[in-house]
Amino acid sequence: MHILAIVLQSWLLFSMAFFSISKLTGAKHQVELFDSIQFPQWFRIVTGLVQMVGCIGLVIGYWHSGAAAWSGILIGIMMLVAIFAHLRVKHSFGKLFPAVLNLALAVAVLALFADNLSHPFG
Repeated sequence: MHILAIVLQSWLLFSMAFFSISKLTGAKHQVELFDSIQFPQWFRIVTGLVQMVGCIGLVIGYWHSGAAAWSGILIGIMMLVAIFAHLRVKHSFGKLFPAVLNLALAVAVLALFADNLSHPFG
């Protein structure tokens, strides 16, 4: 089970890091995405920063699993907002899929480490 937890946590970490960096650097596809979901570009930066906080929590989670659980909650909430934003503008499933996959990973990380929520650094 420990190896599965590390694999899922790492997959979520790399995914969030990729999307965070692409948002913060103003990658063309991210700028176009935020235009298409009718969110202002400053919200792209905020989203990228919040994703980076989630990444930091996932890294800390390698030593303190409660931090990984809290990051799972943060990322899960962000992915729910992303899913609703895509659905609101009727995007295809292809554009919706990364948010759905990352939500599933966040829920899995949360489920694996939920016992440690009350002690994020213990």
